[in-house]
Amino acid sequence: MAVLEFEKPLVELERRIESLKSVAGSSGDFSREIDRLEHKARRLQEEIFRDLSVWQKVQLCRHPDRPYTLDYVERIFDDFVELHGDRTFGDDAAIVGGFGALRIPGMPRGPTVMVVGHQKGRNTKENVVRNFGMPNPEGYRKARRLFELADRFRRPILTLIDTPGAYPGIGAEERGQSEAIGQCLLTLARVRVPVIATVIGEGGSGGALALGVANRVLMLEHSTYSVISPEGCASILWKDQAAAAEAAAQLKLTATDILRFGIADDIVEEPPGGAHRAHDDAANRLAAALRANLEPLMRESPGRLVEQRYAKFRAIGAPTDQ
Repeated sequence: MAVLEFEKPLVELERRIESLKSVAGSSGDFSREIDRLEHKARRLQEEIFRDLSVWQKVQLCRHPDRPYTLDYVERIFDDFVELHGDRTFGDDAAIVGGFGALRIPGMPRGPTVMVVGHQKGRNTKENVVRNFGMPNPEGYRKARRLFELADRFRRPILTLIDTPGAYPGIGAEERGQSEAIGQCLLTLARVRVPVIATVIGEGGSGGALALGVANRVLMLEHSTYSVISPEGCASILWKDQAAAAEAAAQLKLTATDILRFGIADDIVEEPPGGAHRAHDDAANRLAAALRANLEPLMRESPGRLVEQRYAKFRAIGAPTDQ
């Protein structure tokens, strides 16, 4: 498991506990010492995650062990069928999507929804295939096709956002990157079904917003959402990527900031220590939030859903008396 610098004291303590547990019984009774260390680990974890800096939260949202879209799909949706291709150029593995049934406890089968999300890789080989979660135009055209398909069959749309941004390569620009993103925005604004967007990791620029025009926008506790990466901002303002931590603080990109600005509607609390430490727990928490937000939206009329979405985004950034 990858370990961030500020996590090291906690991880070292947990390894000590595991080491004692592995020899307990054969080499003596260490139960009291294990209890003492476990209590210390819980207190240390609370202290670390209570006072995270903005830059540490950026590091957390990018953690390589953090659950990605397909990790959540596996745990939250039944009978998921992935759909491929944009019917124009090709398939883009940086965006995945398809129909699946949202799992609801006590029900044999939940409502069928369209799930669309960014997908990163776990290792170098996978990241080459997934382009490090940075979609090309064909990825956004695939997303738009799936949005239209969901609208045609009157199925809710759930998007999972986790990208540093759209791929900025020459080929992507030649194939109409900005136009593809714009068409995603337009399509999501017009669909007559409930749309819930969740930032599960890194929400970067227009590449994230393409999946973010929704009736409800949720953010995982340690996720971020910004118009530009901290490194990109630092390069522009200070001509120095080393100022990324300062840029992150100025960008106001944390979940609490985004909620305060009225862009996000709710924050989904993560397991203690972050989603990367407990994928199943993180998925259960997200599933509960999706169910709670989807149920009232499914009772709204199609026209009302479009109006509410329009009003929500028109109000962002509007001047107030405060």
